[in-house]
Amino acid sequence: MLEGFDSQEESSPVTVTDSDARNQQAPDSLSEQTVVVVDALGLIYQVFHALPEMTGPHGQPVNAIHGFTRDILDLLSRQQPELFFCAFDHSSRTFRHDIYPDYKSNRSPMPEDLRCQIPNIQRMLEALGIPILTLENYEADDIMATVARETQTRGGRCLLVTSDKDCRQLISDQTQIYNIRKDVTLGNEEVRDDWGIRPDQVVDFQALWGDSVDNVPGVEGIGKKTAADLLNEYGTLEGIFEQVDQIKAKKRRENLLRDREQALLSRELVRLDDRVPIALDWANAKVGGIDRQQVQQLCEEFGFRRLGERLANLSVQSAPVHWETNYQLIDTKPKLEALVARLSKLPRFSVDTETTSTNPRHADLVGLSFAWGEGEACYIPVRAPADDPQLDITHTLETLRPLLADKKIEKIGQNLKYDMVVLHCHGVELAGPLFDTMVADYLLVPGERNHSLDELAKRYLNHQTISIKQLIGTGKKQIQMDQVPVAQVLEYAAEDADVPWRLVNILSEKLADEELSDLFHKVEMPLISILASMEFTGIYIDVKRLHNLHQRYGDRLSLLEADIHSLAGEPFNIDSPKQLSEVLFDKLGLPVIKRTKTGASTDAEVLAQLSSEHALPAKVVEYRQIAKLKSTYVDALPQLVHSQTQRVHTSFRQDVAATGRLSSTDPNLQNIPIRTAEGREIRAAFIPGETQWCLCTADYSQIELRILADLSSDETLLQAFQDGQDIHARVASEVFGVDLTDVTAEMRRSAKAVNFGIIYGQSPFGLAKALEIDVEEAAAFIDSYFERIPRVQTFVDAVLEECRDKGYVKTIFGRRREIQGVRSSSKRGDSRQRNLPERIAINTVIQGSAADLIKHAMIRVDEHLRHSDLEARMLLQIHDELVFESPADQLPELSEMVTEEMVACHELSVPLSVDVKSGPNWAECE
Repeated sequence: MLEGFDSQEESSPVTVTDSDARNQQAPDSLSEQTVVVVDALGLIYQVFHALPEMTGPHGQPVNAIHGFTRDILDLLSRQQPELFFCAFDHSSRTFRHDIYPDYKSNRSPMPEDLRCQIPNIQRMLEALGIPILTLENYEADDIMATVARETQTRGGRCLLVTSDKDCRQLISDQTQIYNIRKDVTLGNEEVRDDWGIRPDQVVDFQALWGDSVDNVPGVEGIGKKTAADLLNEYGTLEGIFEQVDQIKAKKRRENLLRDREQALLSRELVRLDDRVPIALDWANAKVGGIDRQQVQQLCEEFGFRRLGERLANLSVQSAPVHWETNYQLIDTKPKLEALVARLSKLPRFSVDTETTSTNPRHADLVGLSFAWGEGEACYIPVRAPADDPQLDITHTLETLRPLLADKKIEKIGQNLKYDMVVLHCHGVELAGPLFDTMVADYLLVPGERNHSLDELAKRYLNHQTISIKQLIGTGKKQIQMDQVPVAQVLEYAAEDADVPWRLVNILSEKLADEELSDLFHKVEMPLISILASMEFTGIYIDVKRLHNLHQRYGDRLSLLEADIHSLAGEPFNIDSPKQLSEVLFDKLGLPVIKRTKTGASTDAEVLAQLSSEHALPAKVVEYRQIAKLKSTYVDALPQLVHSQTQRVHTSFRQDVAATGRLSSTDPNLQNIPIRTAEGREIRAAFIPGETQWCLCTADYSQIELRILADLSSDETLLQAFQDGQDIHARVASEVFGVDLTDVTAEMRRSAKAVNFGIIYGQSPFGLAKALEIDVEEAAAFIDSYFERIPRVQTFVDAVLEECRDKGYVKTIFGRRREIQGVRSSSKRGDSRQRNLPERIAINTVIQGSAADLIKHAMIRVDEHLRHSDLEARMLLQIHDELVFESPADQLPELSEMVTEEMVACHELSVPLSVDVKSGPNWAECE
């Protein structure tokens, strides 16, 4: 239950009936039907905190409405349920408070910006035809338990959409929990894997462990592992207490004996009531009863353009489409040769690989699939169970090599970069014009979280794809694709090629409609092969240096730990927010800055503020920073070094950042600090992989400010860049009214903060915090900036007005990003105070243009490298910086070429500037 919300005030709860009436409403059988029940407020709270601030056309908060509605659409699309309910908590008080008045007493009141969105969420649910279940004195979990029991009794499958641990007690063969964020279903095996117990032991498990979030006491000193061990040995809570004398650990035995009644109380608090006397409107719960007109009116009221389109499509969508297919197994050499002969005559085909790993550098090739028409696809197995048909991998790849490398034939696929790297590892090139459906969808809807093939098939084709989980399973029972019978793999793999083939024309038309075709074909598609090559090459790591850092950082953490314990006057677990909170606020008496749902916050911002009060918080900040770097890079990087290449092979993602920036994963190399000594020590472990070679970096100088100057056409900024002046000093001279030669270091620092603050939408409060000045002084400084550099304000206003009018912003190269919540100029008031959507809008135009620019540069540099005698390799892209490795004697030529290509890739009204440096490692490039 979310404290402070009473749904009786906000909506009309369903009618309460007795159990006989309820049973009369229920169908006799729900066999082969799925019933989805959503813990509505739990999901609403998640999206409210996860999504940025958004306001509708009338200035009302709408982020929770938008996020929750999107989640409901995702659930309908992914799960295809026959029936759907949303369960709401009714009020802050339930029957559990009669048992234990302190139940959930540590919960914070619901934020007002969330509370006011609840009635509109319920209006949206009513328009979607989804019944709302709520009943006084009961929690949503109890209602979900009741629906689950009723569904199970009638032979149906119940899917509970919740993150509440209490609901794990409901899991059975017919009832599972669905995690919408991770797209993971929890069943019997998952509970066993996570907690080490059976679902029927969950209530006793929680009675022992307790729950700090709900203020359920449990037994002191018993955590997750101990609770599981006790239940595995003694079976039940009663069994534990009956044989408590046999428990050897004295302290544990004493705690159990002392807290026996507390454990029994806790069990009553966590046990869900599955016989809530509530009417279940099964008839209206059937999916499909959408009020199309009302949905459209609500989307207009809230300003939901793209979501409105999805809802409109949903309202007329029928059951998932069944495809007639002709999927063929290519299991002989003559069939393979005939396939190659056929595909070689076509202008395009779709291709996909099946492998044993999601990491292409560690994956074994299991097979390839091709599609050349709707429902016309095939699968070629090259690794399979012993008695299943398969072709020799060497012969197969040699036969396919000319076809895959043919530069005249367009290759269609989903996440083609992965297939490129896999094939490259087997010595085969995938070349030619590309059409990647994942990247196409990302360009169309960059704000969407999911661009998977399963999602695209549902969204554009109304088709439910075969889940990979059906083939290889999950958890400890998961197998590899080469262990799955070929007959099963055939249907899955052929579909993986068939779906992109069916999508290509739909996505092409949408790209053209959104004027994104050029960006897609001339930038994003050529970039795929470049990124694949960078991933395949990787970057060499000095493991010995990292091992030395491991020892040094470990020693440093030990010293910091000793200092912290000395300052606290007692030892405690520094990594435990709860224990740290007790030390800071209970023992040391420091002021509580802010609270979370579990108690007083100890986050970095709070510790920074408390550092002026006591020495301990600053030590904890330092401890956390070193521990984070040690675990994320110093300890992790050696584990990620490929055994054959001795290099780390990161993955570059084109489909994540809504601004168009690339992201780096496994490992993330974009977040290594650059200005701290520790960050430089870690960067020093990145070295060239050949003797007498160097690393070389090429970094755009102040690229975002140059783009700001170009877009705003402000004369001061333009002149400063054209004259080669220090842009921050020039702005300082304007704002402070002094000659350029009289600008002090402090003036320049202030100007620099405002220059970059404009890009990131910094408020007077934020600037005051950054410069350690009062808010009034910061506000005056911003006012002076806009007075002396007026066209920047004009540019900002123009971007915001266009965004509000069209619902999106565009980069220099035409990349679009839909942004909701930009207010009208009359409602924005103080131009220095922008809400988050407005800050995102400005940042997207500038940062997104910079991201597009360096992508253009990468294509030009790569083209030059491939047609020159230079042996250099492009290894990394870190935002505005490119990293190469090169023979030392070729560095002058490489530097000249890279500078020339990066400067010439696009013409701005100010000159582009590139800083090229080189050195024996990444840190020492100078």
